[in-house]
Amino acid sequence: MVVRGPRAGRLREYAGAARRRLHEGGLGPAPVLLALAVIWAVFQSINANFLSPRNLSVLSVDIVGTGMVAVGVVFVLLIGEIDLSVGSLAGLSGALFATLNVNQGMPEWLAVLVAVAAGAGAGAFHGFVFTRTGVPAFVVTLAGLLAWDGLMLYLLGPESAIDFSADGLVAMLTSRHFGAAVATYGLAALGTAGYLAVCLHDRRRRVATGMPYRPAARIWARTALLAVTALAAAYVLDQFEGLPLALLLFLAVLVASDLLLRRTPYGRQVLALGGGTEAALRAGVGVARVRVSVFLLAGALAAVGGLFVASRLTSATQVPGSGMLLVNAIAAAVIGGTSLFGGRGSAWSALLGVLVIQSIASGMALLGVQPAVQFMITGGVLLVAVVFDSLARRTGPAARRA
Repeated sequence: MVVRGPRAGRLREYAGAARRRLHEGGLGPAPVLLALAVIWAVFQSINANFLSPRNLSVLSVDIVGTGMVAVGVVFVLLIGEIDLSVGSLAGLSGALFATLNVNQGMPEWLAVLVAVAAGAGAGAFHGFVFTRTGVPAFVVTLAGLLAWDGLMLYLLGPESAIDFSADGLVAMLTSRHFGAAVATYGLAALGTAGYLAVCLHDRRRRVATGMPYRPAARIWARTALLAVTALAAAYVLDQFEGLPLALLLFLAVLVASDLLLRRTPYGRQVLALGGGTEAALRAGVGVARVRVSVFLLAGALAAVGGLFVASRLTSATQVPGSGMLLVNAIAAAVIGGTSLFGGRGSAWSALLGVLVIQSIASGMALLGVQPAVQFMITGGVLLVAVVFDSLARRTGPAARRA
């Protein structure tokens, strides 16, 4: 059947828009969501327990430690830099907390604040050295990786681990669940309503100022998709132990980071800096201030992620500083859609990327596959994401202007 008239014109317009978005790397989360759906379908077909409420609930907690670190990595990648110290800072955070709380008798809440402040201070120091001396961030944070790893091992002592209370504040981060159905379904409804309200407000503002805006039909379609996804997640979590506190805190950090990046002048400065230092300077961006603040955020979030990793183990160990947390955090940010070249990505990239990585790990564990195979598969997924990012950059607007 041949389609003619206005309908055919609209179809050609949509097809043209899709091609332009493909060439400009603007497909958004669609490729990652498709990859995640394939991963889940494959593992579920092999082992029916993969999508069980229990396994998905455990997965939702397991992603938080790496995910918190990955959010900080996203900020650094957005300005076109990289931070190799985040894994070491995560390990140092857990070791510092355990040393102060267990060995020195400091209250847990105060030890947590000191650990996070230490991570933020170390990140700010990296940013300051990088900004003031001109030494590449790669080298500065590599030095930080070695130094903070050494300090972590010193704090842990000969045993290389410090156990803390399984009933305390930090342990509760990953063990606490809200079993009431109103918590899971309420969060799903609140999140969906909040998304719709923000989108409609943004559309009204753009219409009033004569700026391009999203069609209302697209907003309602996305809201419906989000509602289905959120309610399905709430149903699954409610079948096991309810809403995990860890997941709730992670989602709060993601929402706050997304609002910071997309709805504030500071976020626009971060994205502008990722588009090029010279252009950012001409636009009046305080380059030095933004760089230092971004590394500070990365350090603070790495420290928070380290506390979640320690919480899962109820012990401060060398695990976060071993290198795998660093690799997984960077891989999560890139797989989720954040560009290694700066200027493109969002906080939600961390969630999507860490879901892919942890889903592979969870599926392999259920199948009894060796970790070596998991690393190879994750490496392949990361390579595909980087190649896609590079090709999108070459065919995007920046490449054509060059």
